[in-house]
Amino acid sequence: MKSPAVDKGLKERPSPSKGEGDFVRLLLLIVLCLCGLPGGEGLAFEFTDARPGYSFSFPRDHASHDDFRTEWWYYSGTFVGSDGQRFGYQLTFFRSGVDPGSRNPSRWTVRHLYFAHFAVADPAARRHVYSEKMNRAGIGYAGARPDRLHVWNEDWSAELSEGVHRLWARGRGYEIQLDLEPVRPPVIHGRYGVSRKGGGPGEASHYVSLTRMKTTGILTTGGRVIPVKGESWMDHEFTSAGLSPNLAGWDWLGLRLSDGSDLMIYRLRGRGERAGEIVSGTLVRPDGGVQHLDGGGIRLTPGETWKSPGSGAAYPVRWRVEIPGERIVLDARAVFPEQELVTAESTRVTYWEGLVGVSGESGGKAVTGEGYIEMTGYARPE
Repeated sequence: MKSPAVDKGLKERPSPSKGEGDFVRLLLLIVLCLCGLPGGEGLAFEFTDARPGYSFSFPRDHASHDDFRTEWWYYSGTFVGSDGQRFGYQLTFFRSGVDPGSRNPSRWTVRHLYFAHFAVADPAARRHVYSEKMNRAGIGYAGARPDRLHVWNEDWSAELSEGVHRLWARGRGYEIQLDLEPVRPPVIHGRYGVSRKGGGPGEASHYVSLTRMKTTGILTTGGRVIPVKGESWMDHEFTSAGLSPNLAGWDWLGLRLSDGSDLMIYRLRGRGERAGEIVSGTLVRPDGGVQHLDGGGIRLTPGETWKSPGSGAAYPVRWRVEIPGERIVLDARAVFPEQELVTAESTRVTYWEGLVGVSGESGGKAVTGEGYIEMTGYARPE
C-alpha cells in the first residue's frame, strides 16, 4: 500500500534543518508565551464559540474550522500483525489559532500553530514510544485544509479520500501507513450539538466521533514490514474555550465492546477536594442508535494507580465504569501502565494516553472490549 504522504507529495516538503528547527521551535514558544495557548488573546480576530444550533454536514465538518481557536483530530486504535503480534497506536493533530484574520501577506505570518503527537504501544515488549512535532505553516511545514479533511505536520498526515481516512506517521523506530474505513456514521456528542466543558458562556465544544473504523495497512519496525488489521476510533473536536481555571484536568475513555456497542465518557475534574466535576458521555448501541448520557447517570471510579518515575504523576490505570440505567458495569484496565507522554517540545502537556482492556457486563450479558484512556492534570494542573 502506498503511503498517503507519497501520494500527495508530503515527503517533498522540506523538513527544517537542526539549526532552523531549533529556531522555529524557539519562535513558536515565544509566540505561545505572548499569545497564550490556545492563543490569540488581545488580537483583532474574534473567534467563534461553540453554541447550540450548529448545523453539521459531512464530510465538510471533518475539515478544519479556522474560525474556532482550538481544534484537534485524534486517532487511536489497535491492530494485529500477520505474525499475531498486537499493537496500539495514537496519532493526533492539533491546530491552535493565533491570528487567522491577519492581512499580512507573508507566508511566514503566524496565523495558526500546528502540533502533532504519535505513539505506539507494544504490549509484548511492554514498550510505549512517542514522538511530537510543532510547526507553523511556513512553506508547507504544517497545515489543515478548510474544505476537506487533510491535516499534516511535516511528513505526518491524515487525509480523507473516497470515504477512507489515510494515516501516515513515523518516529522512534515505528512507521504506520493505515487505511481507516468507517463502519458507522459520525456520532455527535452532547445536547443540541454542543459538548459542555464548563458552566460559563462558550465553555463547550463541537465534538464528533467515528467510533468504529475498519483498519488495514502496514506497520514497519525493526526492519520488518508487517501487514496489519484492526479497529480504530477518531475524535474531532473544535472550540474557542480554554480549560476553566476552576478545573484541574480531565479523564476520557473511548471503549469498544464485544456486543457491538461503543462508549465515550469524559470527566473534567475540579481543583481541590470539594471542587465539583463535569461528567458526560455517549453510548452507541449495537444497532447504531445514539444515547446521550448525563453525568448523573454515570459512575466513574478510579482504582489502582501507577506512579511515573519521570514526572512523578500518579495515574489511575484501572477504572470502574457504571451506567445503572443501561445495566453496564465495566472494568477498564491498562494493558500495561507505562504509557505516559511528556510533550515538552510541542503542547507542553504531560499526560497518560494508553491502551486498555475491558471486561464486565452490558445489559446483563458478559462483554469484553478494548479502547484508549486519556488522563491529564495529574503531573500538575493544566
